[in-house]
Amino acid sequence: MRLLKVATCNLNQWAMDFDCNLNNIKESITRAKQWGAVIRLGPELEITGYGCEDHFLELDTVAHAWECLKDILLGDWTDGILCSFGMPVIRGSERYNCQVLCLNKKIIMIRPKMWLANDSNYRELRWFTAWKHKELVDFQLPSEISPVLLQQTVPFGYGYIQFLDTAVAAEVCEELYTPIPPHAELALNGVEVFLNASGSHHQLRKLDLRLRSFIGATHGRGGVYIYSNHQGCDGGRLYYDGCSCVVLNGDVVAQGSQFSLKDVEVVVAQIDLDAVASLRGSISCFQEQASCNPKVPSVATPYKLCQPFNLRMSLSSPVEVRSCQVSICIVIFHLHIRYHSPEEEIAFGPACWMWDYLRRSGASGFLLPLSGGADSSSVAAIVGCMCQLVVKDIQNGDEQVKADAARIGHYTDGQFPTDSKEFSKRIFYTVFMGSENSSDATRKRAKVLADDIGSWHLDVSIDGVVSSLLSLFQTLTGKRPRYKVDGGSNIENLGLQNIQARIRMVLAFMLASLLPWVHNKTGFYLVLGSSNVDEGLRGYLTKYDCSSADINPIGSISKQDIRRFLRWAATHLGYASLAEIEAAPPTAELEPIRSNYSQLDEVDMGMTYEELSVYGRLRKIFRCGPVSMFKNLCYKWGASLTPSEIGDKVKHFFKYYSINRHKMTVLTPSYHAESYSPEDNRFDLRQFLYNARWPYQFRKIDELVSEVDGEKLALAKLSDEEKLGVTADGGMGVVAAGSDDPNAGL
Repeated sequence: MRLLKVATCNLNQWAMDFDCNLNNIKESITRAKQWGAVIRLGPELEITGYGCEDHFLELDTVAHAWECLKDILLGDWTDGILCSFGMPVIRGSERYNCQVLCLNKKIIMIRPKMWLANDSNYRELRWFTAWKHKELVDFQLPSEISPVLLQQTVPFGYGYIQFLDTAVAAEVCEELYTPIPPHAELALNGVEVFLNASGSHHQLRKLDLRLRSFIGATHGRGGVYIYSNHQGCDGGRLYYDGCSCVVLNGDVVAQGSQFSLKDVEVVVAQIDLDAVASLRGSISCFQEQASCNPKVPSVATPYKLCQPFNLRMSLSSPVEVRSCQVSICIVIFHLHIRYHSPEEEIAFGPACWMWDYLRRSGASGFLLPLSGGADSSSVAAIVGCMCQLVVKDIQNGDEQVKADAARIGHYTDGQFPTDSKEFSKRIFYTVFMGSENSSDATRKRAKVLADDIGSWHLDVSIDGVVSSLLSLFQTLTGKRPRYKVDGGSNIENLGLQNIQARIRMVLAFMLASLLPWVHNKTGFYLVLGSSNVDEGLRGYLTKYDCSSADINPIGSISKQDIRRFLRWAATHLGYASLAEIEAAPPTAELEPIRSNYSQLDEVDMGMTYEELSVYGRLRKIFRCGPVSMFKNLCYKWGASLTPSEIGDKVKHFFKYYSINRHKMTVLTPSYHAESYSPEDNRFDLRQFLYNARWPYQFRKIDELVSEVDGEKLALAKLSDEEKLGVTADGGMGVVAAGSDDPNAGL
């Protein structure tokens, strides 16, 4: 037997905070050594933090990374343990995203990333060059590093490390997901251990895809696949969701948490490498392909990593995969592979992201305009979840969380949070900013939820401020606008709604800055936004209203997922009032309530939230313009809607998407959770000035509608026998709407 103990880790790094990052790296090595591991893997670009973005273009960033690596190598951190560190490296005039593999105070090899992540949220080609050569070259170490390490050059490029008893190679993040991943060729060259350092962000329903990739990488060709990831907010909109793991021959044998407040989490596994050799030896085609596969260069390292057979050492066993529909207290201690439900992901992901943002920003808490509606209530519930997580981690002995909570909550004399509602009262303000258009029901729902969570709740009327602004306007113009229900025009109606919305933004920021002073607290509070991804896509928000906040935990979450989360949170977070909030129809409450009229979001928008999610996915994920979206929806909705009705819906969506696109340029930075987010600043790079009439595209839709209607009309004039003949002969092939065919309608 060749026994190998390996360690991987979730690290909560912070972009450009080299002290924080270096301390976390050292702590992870210490823990790995305590467990007896001989390999330690850290996340991609762990020394600098993954989210440095254009700071990677600064020479200082690269220089500081080398300084930190020198600090590690001059100590005893790498003695007896192979460590892989992620950092940027400049070779000549090229900048590379690299894994630096070190052992016994020496750099063994530098592996530059060969395939860069450059879509969705990622822009690595903006900062790095991809290494395209299937070779190893000599790399001249920086002059300030070389003398102290007593090394002039090190191997740089694509290859692996050949030890006396096994072979180890790096495969960096995106490379795993390429059509021909490096691990396939490396396995045929005898590599048994693969190190994947990653910077993978959380997105709803994404974890399963990631785990299946690790399992698939070793199931048919054998091997040990070790994966490390960041965990936390390292300075931007993304939350990196950990889940570091070890996979052996297609079985997960160790896995870290997906959502955690910990800065350092180390996952250890002990495996028998003979299991890899045994599996490969039993696969005839593997041996045949290995015999003729092109050779990959290697670095010979005369060192043994494995230990011989030892009865006192137990092997890591495959871990059961199961979903996790349980309460918060159980989730934290669950030891199986966890597939969190989307509702749990919405609870824990944004909550952990907000905790990092709060503790690192210097703020003393959050302030939320709480309307009693689904969106703001879901944000309040996420803050409540965050407070529960903080108290639970303190109970479990996390000293870092304890210190941060005591500082933020202004505890003195060694006190710290022991109750989530009491902690919430210290760090969370909620404000119901009602007007004459607000209902008693929403005011009551806001108050009950605030009491459930424990926030410091205020009930404020904005009518006086609105009236003052309207009086000023009347003095300037001699006119006073009226609501539509009172005989006013659409322009007057919209203007009156926007005044209320923008006053709430001004009031929220005033309270966030001054309420701590009123309560003799230092610092400031962060204003939370609560517009969802569907409202952003449709532009159903007022520019610079209370959607203009400091951060938005739900800005990339769909309305449908928010409603599912509310139902889940009512039970699992203990906020029973959320069930009533979820059941209420969505309304902005910006127009007067009458016996025969009540403002409703979906009526105002001219489309349902369910339809908006469909439009968003077709527009962004499937890259549909108006015409291709129309064609797709004819197949999807053709059984219940005519082509003309579908065409009208598509035009209506693109009209309002276009005229409201400018709002996305000032959208509050939001937690990223949904792949069709329309945010202009990072995710959705499209212009904001459109011809909202879309003359060419809409004309093409009209032509397609006329064509389909003409074919239907021609088909309707045929006798029943002729209809059967047409379809049997493969003619028009048009099926009458309303049939059982799922593609009916086109």
